[in-house]
Amino acid sequence: MSMVTVSSRFQIVIPADVRAKMHVKAGQKFQVIAHDGRIELIPLEPVENYYGFLKGIDTNVEREREDRV
Repeated sequence: MSMVTVSSRFQIVIPADVRAKMHVKAGQKFQVIAHDGRIELIPLEPVENYYGFLKGIDTNVEREREDRV
């Protein structure tokens, strides 16, 4: 288990073993969430990483007439 210390400027350093395991890069952005007494860092991915993830999805959905505007 890795440990970190909060600096006087409220900064922490993510330990090297955790950075390597999670493929953290310099400049990467994270969402910070306080949840159940802990702090969670959620890596944010660029929108471009999601391009094409719905490829092949069936878009022919039968709708009721009231669904149309």
